[in-house]
Amino acid sequence: MNSFDVLRDSLYFFKRNLGQIVQLCLPLVIFEALLQQVVDHSTEPDSFPGISVVVGLLIYPLYTAALILFLDARSRGESPRTRDLLAMSATLWPRFALLTALNTLLILLGLSLYFLPGIWLMVTLAFGEYLLVLRGLAPLAAMKESLRLTRGNFLRILVCILCVMGPLWILKGVTLAVYPEPQNPVISLLIDSAHSFLQLFTSVVLFRLFMLISDAPEKIDGPL
Repeated sequence: MNSFDVLRDSLYFFKRNLGQIVQLCLPLVIFEALLQQVVDHSTEPDSFPGISVVVGLLIYPLYTAALILFLDARSRGESPRTRDLLAMSATLWPRFALLTALNTLLILLGLSLYFLPGIWLMVTLAFGEYLLVLRGLAPLAAMKESLRLTRGNFLRILVCILCVMGPLWILKGVTLAVYPEPQNPVISLLIDSAHSFLQLFTSVVLFRLFMLISDAPEKIDGPL
């Protein structure tokens, strides 16, 4: 399956299940954006720069793990309850937060080294979250297995990520141009929440890729 087919199938799934995804993830996404806003207004400009990452580590693992569990359940024709998914994601939080911290640290370090190493890490670590949630791997084991699974599929994964994130980056830039800093707190909250929620489509695309690649024999890079 090429990149276009993956994106098309993922978009169809996202639209068909949008109501459930909104109910499952949007409240936590809004809470994360609100918490980030409170922290930004409560800290000095020259304070610890990683505080925003710490805020993300508190909330991001909860709604992302819940979304992955939802994607897995729907792929098997099941309809889990929102509270059950959130309860399961809460039990995964410590390991998921550690994995997110390690991935973020490595990707930021890679981006600081002439950018390309960060892109490579972003792609090769893309399946770590799914391996941790769905296969129960420890963070380091999930990262190692993600490196193995993405081998030979780098270009396909990169194209899918860029096709989703590229328009979102452009949309964020246009939004900031229309509503420049300093923004009204309510508008800022709406923009950040909408941007974070739309990024969840990336998780849907990567889940589709993960299911295809993990079930297929290893091969070298082929057609996109």
